Amino acid sequence: MIPQDLLDILVCPVCKKPLVLKADGASLKCAECRRVYPIQDDIPILLIDAASIDAA
Repeated sequence: MIPQDLLDILVCPVCKKPLVLKADGASLKCAECRRVYPIQDDIPILLIDAASIDAA
């Protein structure tokens, strides 16, 4: 699990808006540009190429 103090400072590398932990706990989502960044072994992968764009 990612500590809350780390979640508070993580931002989207594209638009610099805050990231929110998704309900499943397996990814972080940017509400602004809708990119979803995976979390692997409790490490957020904030690479633009690793992100997917959420339709909803």
